[in-house]
Amino acid sequence: MQTIKDFLNKIKWDEKLAKEDFVVYYLDKVSNMLVGLEFKEIIRLEGSFMVIEKDSKETYIPLHRVREVKERGKLVWKR
Repeated sequence: MQTIKDFLNKIKWDEKLAKEDFVVYYLDKVSNMLVGLEFKEIIRLEGSFMVIEKDSKETYIPLHRVREVKERGKLVWKR
């Protein structure tokens, strides 16, 4: 199975893939629910985190909290 970091890097660098088609779902520890994040909202991957901008601040989300990735509504990666 491909790691989530490798899969996200593939989406980022493969010119054949439309980044706007992907939604990354991660487990939010506060609400204990899956939260969907459009791939284009990810600023960068840094170590074992994906970095997004939220409320004008960078927020680090651990990659181990990512549960699934969907492309145009179809499940393409799952932990």
